[in-house]
Amino acid sequence: MKHASRLTALIVLAAIVLALGYWWGARSSTSAVESSDAVSAKGDTKGEILYYRNPMGMPDTSPVPKKDSMGMDYLPVYEGEEPGAGSSIVKISAEKIQKLGVRTEAVSHRELVRTVRAVSTVQVDERRLHAVAPKFEGWIQRLYVNTTGQPVKKGDALMDVYSPELIAAQHEYLIARKGMQSVESGGLEARERMERLAASALQKLRNWDISEIDLQALQQEGRPKQYVTFRSPASGVVMAKVAIQGQRFMPGEMLYQIADLSNIWMVADVFEQDLALVRRGQAATIKIDSYPDTVFNGNVTFIYPTLNPETRTARVRIELPNMQALLKPAMYGRVELASSSSKDKVLAVPDSAVLDTGTRQLVLVDLGEGRFEPRLVKIGARADEYAEVTDGLKAGERVVVKANFLIDAESNLKAALSGSPAANAMGQD
Repeated sequence: MKHASRLTALIVLAAIVLALGYWWGARSSTSAVESSDAVSAKGDTKGEILYYRNPMGMPDTSPVPKKDSMGMDYLPVYEGEEPGAGSSIVKISAEKIQKLGVRTEAVSHRELVRTVRAVSTVQVDERRLHAVAPKFEGWIQRLYVNTTGQPVKKGDALMDVYSPELIAAQHEYLIARKGMQSVESGGLEARERMERLAASALQKLRNWDISEIDLQALQQEGRPKQYVTFRSPASGVVMAKVAIQGQRFMPGEMLYQIADLSNIWMVADVFEQDLALVRRGQAATIKIDSYPDTVFNGNVTFIYPTLNPETRTARVRIELPNMQALLKPAMYGRVELASSSSKDKVLAVPDSAVLDTGTRQLVLVDLGEGRFEPRLVKIGARADEYAEVTDGLKAGERVVVKANFLIDAESNLKAALSGSPAANAMGQD
């Protein structure tokens, strides 16, 4: 009897324990569901995870969960949280700014001056080039100038020539002069006729480039010369010499070429895209490797009308004096032409401040306290180390001009710009 009572008590106790366990399990399950619903609801409130940011506040981000160098988990950034969608400000600590060498410069108005640089060669001024080509047939009896490169002055003797035509022309003049003397007592008409014959014979010799010195000697001496001296028509340097002693020459055959190098041309090859910045009368500075400490100055006098299709360059002529004969034909030089793209000052930033994506340009604006905002800008004309800004900036704002870490870490920059108009523009590009 006593044994049956104990068995009954154990069964009741077991039933109670099972009931309590079922009740506790159901309650825990309900709490878990409620907790899960709460978390889900909270997650729905936060929205989608945009990226994961550095737990120490560094500007680097990650699209997937990761740990930093100290083993700390990157923190998720949800849509709508700071820095949220539409916020493109990058914050960097002062220590980091100093370590990375970030340098800024104020946006200001300035006159854009662009320097066009080109290679050039020294060439002879074509208007100061002279050819010695007798207009009669003859033979060279003697050479006075017999080497290329020899300097000569106008009127210097080049050679003595023998020519039957010259001898005949001298006789014609002398006969006409004697005729003038013989008709002095005659009529006026006869004297005028003989004067015209004498003047015609003398003019023939002038037309054959016989110098006034030799014509005066003919008039004074009154007898023809067998060998007539042919003289230089200009001062300069002998660039070419064909004449050889004893040589026969024909009318029009070039025997000497003489160039006056007191004024020369620098012919520069200017690239096609720079031609709009070159104009006649523009000042030019030239440097020659042979004279590194000397700067030569000249002016643009002509822009050739044709373009070299192989090099895509056009020739530009620059004239400059060469009184000391330092510049020699075929020398190479470097030409610089300073050109202002506009007479008015324009809003400009340094070239190094512009980050070019290919079709869009942006700059990093310094907002102070370690905050930098990427901003889309429109770039106009460019000059030496500066670019015109037509839209996106105001005078006085400061832009980053030295921040290589932002350029090198392009992916980090895009992550920092996630959701911003600038990032969308970059993504579209």
